[in-house]
Amino acid sequence: MKDDHDVQFLSRPRTVRILWWVFSAVLLLTLAAQGFFKVKGYFTVDSWFGFGAVYGFLACLLMVLFAKVLGVFLKRTRDYYREHSDDA
Repeated sequence: MKDDHDVQFLSRPRTVRILWWVFSAVLLLTLAAQGFFKVKGYFTVDSWFGFGAVYGFLACLLMVLFAKVLGVFLKRTRDYYREHSDDA
Protein backbone atom coordinates (compact mmCIF):
# COMPACT_ATOMS: atom_id res chain seq x y z
CA MET A 1 0.00 0.00 0.00
CA LYS A 2 1.14 3.55 -0.61
CA ASP A 3 2.59 5.65 2.14
CA ASP A 4 0.21 8.28 3.57
CA HIS A 5 2.47 11.02 2.20
CA ASP A 6 2.03 9.74 -1.37
CA VAL A 7 -1.77 9.95 -1.22
CA GLN A 8 -3.58 13.26 -1.69
CA PHE A 9 -4.70 14.98 1.52
CA LEU A 10 -8.45 14.49 1.01
CA SER A 11 -8.00 10.85 -0.05
CA ARG A 12 -6.36 9.73 3.17
CA PRO A 13 -8.66 7.58 5.34
CA ARG A 14 -7.66 9.48 8.47
CA THR A 15 -8.55 12.83 6.88
CA VAL A 16 -11.92 11.52 5.67
CA ARG A 17 -12.71 10.23 9.16
CA ILE A 18 -11.76 13.57 10.75
CA LEU A 19 -13.88 15.49 8.22
CA TRP A 20 -16.90 13.26 8.98
CA TRP A 21 -16.53 14.05 12.69
CA VAL A 22 -16.10 17.79 12.05
CA PHE A 23 -19.10 18.03 9.71
CA SER A 24 -21.25 15.97 12.08
CA ALA A 25 -20.29 18.26 14.97
CA VAL A 26 -21.15 21.36 12.93
CA LEU A 27 -24.54 19.87 12.02
CA LEU A 28 -25.29 19.02 15.66
CA LEU A 29 -24.22 22.49 16.82
CA THR A 30 -26.45 24.08 14.20
CA LEU A 31 -29.40 21.98 15.30
CA ALA A 32 -28.68 22.75 18.97
CA ALA A 33 -28.53 26.49 18.19
CA GLN A 34 -32.01 26.28 16.71
CA GLY A 35 -33.24 25.19 20.14
CA PHE A 36 -32.05 28.49 21.64
CA PHE A 37 -33.29 30.85 18.93
CA LYS A 38 -36.86 31.27 17.72
CA VAL A 39 -37.17 30.55 14.03
CA LYS A 40 -40.01 32.43 12.37
CA GLY A 41 -40.61 30.94 8.97
CA TYR A 42 -42.56 32.40 6.11
CA PHE A 43 -44.54 29.19 5.80
CA THR A 44 -45.49 26.88 8.63
CA VAL A 45 -43.21 24.07 7.54
CA ASP A 46 -40.01 26.14 7.49
CA SER A 47 -40.36 26.97 11.17
CA TRP A 48 -40.21 23.28 12.17
CA PHE A 49 -37.20 22.14 14.16
CA GLY A 50 -34.42 20.91 11.88
CA PHE A 51 -36.20 21.91 8.68
CA GLY A 52 -33.09 23.57 7.22
CA ALA A 53 -30.96 20.48 7.77
CA VAL A 54 -33.53 18.13 6.25
CA TYR A 55 -34.23 20.47 3.34
CA GLY A 56 -30.51 20.90 2.61
CA PHE A 57 -29.88 17.16 2.75
CA LEU A 58 -32.81 16.36 0.45
CA ALA A 59 -31.83 19.10 -2.00
CA CYS A 60 -28.26 17.77 -2.14
CA LEU A 61 -29.51 14.21 -2.56
CA LEU A 62 -31.77 15.22 -5.44
CA MET A 63 -28.95 17.09 -7.17
CA VAL A 64 -26.66 14.05 -6.95
CA LEU A 65 -29.37 11.73 -8.26
CA PHE A 66 -30.16 14.13 -11.10
CA ALA A 67 -26.47 14.30 -12.02
CA LYS A 68 -26.26 10.49 -12.07
CA VAL A 69 -29.28 10.23 -14.39
CA LEU A 70 -27.95 13.02 -16.59
CA GLY A 71 -24.59 11.25 -16.78
CA VAL A 72 -26.27 8.20 -18.30
CA PHE A 73 -27.49 10.30 -21.24
CA LEU A 74 -24.32 12.37 -21.70
CA LYS A 75 -21.80 9.56 -21.29
CA ARG A 76 -19.51 8.70 -24.17
CA THR A 77 -18.10 5.31 -25.06
CA ARG A 78 -14.66 4.29 -23.76
CA ASP A 79 -13.03 4.48 -27.16
CA TYR A 80 -14.71 7.72 -28.28
CA TYR A 81 -11.45 9.64 -28.70
CA ARG A 82 -9.57 6.72 -30.26
CA GLU A 83 -12.21 6.41 -32.99
CA HIS A 84 -11.90 10.04 -34.00
CA SER A 85 -8.11 10.33 -33.80
CA ASP A 86 -7.67 8.03 -36.84
CA ASP A 87 -9.37 10.59 -39.14
CA ALA A 88 -6.57 13.17 -38.83
